[in-house]
Amino acid sequence: MWKRQKVSVVFSTFNEKDSIKEAINDLFKTKYVDEVIVVNNNAVSGTDEEVKKTKAKLFFESKQGYGYGYQRGMKEAKGDIIILSEPDGTFVANDVIKLLSYSDDFDVVFGSRTGSSTIMQGANMGWFLKFGNLFVAKLIEILFNSYSLTDAGCTMKLFKRNAYNKIKDKFTIGSSQFGPELIILVILNKIRFVEVPILYKERIGKSSVTGSRWKAFKLGLQMIILVLNYRIKSLLR
Repeated sequence: MWKRQKVSVVFSTFNEKDSIKEAINDLFKTKYVDEVIVVNNNAVSGTDEEVKKTKAKLFFESKQGYGYGYQRGMKEAKGDIIILSEPDGTFVANDVIKLLSYSDDFDVVFGSRTGSSTIMQGANMGWFLKFGNLFVAKLIEILFNSYSLTDAGCTMKLFKRNAYNKIKDKFTIGSSQFGPELIILVILNKIRFVEVPILYKERIGKSSVTGSRWKAFKLGLQMIILVLNYRIKSLLR
């Protein structure tokens, strides 16, 4: 609970069996998280068993994709505040407190992992991924004349219920470009937001996307196309 507001954290999981239990328990240890929603997005065998050892609520989404998983999780969340995160060990549970503190003044809070001082040893944020995320973020910032943005691909985001309600029926992306779409929808709907630095740690296990430079490059191109398409559509309205 944060100042009488119920707090939900959403995980979508595919290949995080070895880290998900600890990630869930760490969130509850903060004393601010009221519920953790875990969406099994065709996850590896044994994931459900790990989740059931915790107090998290488990749901299943058969449509494969990062966006589909998080959309389902947000739909199931009951909190007045909804926080998106990942159960792969890269995010620090206590950073939810940082996002919550900014939620006193903003309806949406985006996390950013691209600051040199926030990237921990072993984290998968070399120059290629760092400047790729920074480039797409700045492209959004410039094309949509928004507040400062430095990380287009960071999952960790906070939405107050009223902000989520404004955009929940406008999602069009079920794949990994869902993150930038969330940012753009917040901007287009004139929702007050801020971006804050968060810690980024070494992943437990290998990512199915950013673990491959070629897949990460293709995702970056898809994000750029998404941004340009949204900008063109906004100009034609």
